[in-house]
Amino acid sequence: MPTGGSLINKHRLTAAKQLASPNFSERTQTAKIELLVIHNISLPPGQFGGGYIEAFFSNQLDPDDDPYFRDIAQLTVSAHLLIDRLGHMTQFVPFDKKAWHAGASHFEGRDNCNDFSIGIELEGCDDEPFTVLQYERLVSVTQQLMAEYPDITLDRIVGHSDIAPGRKTDPGPHFDWALFRAQCA
Repeated sequence: MPTGGSLINKHRLTAAKQLASPNFSERTQTAKIELLVIHNISLPPGQFGGGYIEAFFSNQLDPDDDPYFRDIAQLTVSAHLLIDRLGHMTQFVPFDKKAWHAGASHFEGRDNCNDFSIGIELEGCDDEPFTVLQYERLVSVTQQLMAEYPDITLDRIVGHSDIAPGRKTDPGPHFDWALFRAQCA
């Protein structure tokens, strides 16, 4: 990624590889982007690399590649952006579109957080720390998103667990919220 960060152009992160997911919908004309949701994902669980996340978000996951995939291959989910363990970024859905990342969710009296949020997946799991490169990329992207979509503020950045308590645990106990927020400020 270039020094000083990348740019957002036409709701796309120019420093990210673009891989279109079919799993998105239009936002309503009145929907403002005002929430950032941080997730973690690894496929198979606890394993990194292999391209399975990209395949999953593109509806190309082969259920025969791992027994776990048999239960999830038919799901239609996506995120706006994935940051892998090496800091590489892949954008699946333009930020102005509704990615299907939050599921049943609730924030400040509103349901269906997909309607007004951006979802960023960090390749990881609840049991391991994230990498320095992932934090660097996430901070840079977050600062750019806050500049591009000013309704996203530090107090409107949450974990999936915050909007789906009891159902989701990510980004998990190893995500360093204090470090992340301090670097974003």
